[in-house]
Amino acid sequence: MPQQLPLPGLAARPTDRLFFALRPDQAASAQIIAITDGLYVAHGLSGRRLKAGNLHVSLHHIGDFAGLPNEPLLRARAAGEILRHGPVTIRFDRAGSFVRQHRTLPLVLRGSGQVIPLIAFQHELGQALGRQGLRAMASTSYTPHMTLLYDPRYVEAKAVTPVEWTATEFVLIRSLIGKSRHEVLGRWSLDAD
Repeated sequence: MPQQLPLPGLAARPTDRLFFALRPDQAASAQIIAITDGLYVAHGLSGRRLKAGNLHVSLHHIGDFAGLPNEPLLRARAAGEILRHGPVTIRFDRAGSFVRQHRTLPLVLRGSGQVIPLIAFQHELGQALGRQGLRAMASTSYTPHMTLLYDPRYVEAKAVTPVEWTATEFVLIRSLIGKSRHEVLGRWSLDAD
């Protein structure tokens, strides 16, 4: 039986998301999970919390695709290869909801200061993406944050116990959309060399 082609104007549903990220170390992950648990109880939230292994600070979203596309993947990996940058210190000390036009709101950690090194690194990675022909994927507007969970209830931003770690690597992640599963497709060291 021949393969059925999609109807004109109906694209296949995306299954794979590619993005660059920084991930917390084990100690920071444990602290973040504890903060999330405290917020969950204090605000009567019901959304599913992210697994410790999926916690990350997004840097650049390469795209959502039906399957894993070879060309953007190769170009993203090439951008990772050419970037040279030292370790990046991340410090988040506030938690609250991001407002967006969806039924569920992301509850996120953010920093009230000292985010300039993180923004500078994100910008440099964007330049590397541009040099590999992925300029359109390089986000020029960036608010450093880490999503903890999604919930219909809005949580006003407030101070939390600061979480700080030094990222010594950045990664290219394949997220299987709707399956809460991340796979690292590329990993690059952040060192002074």
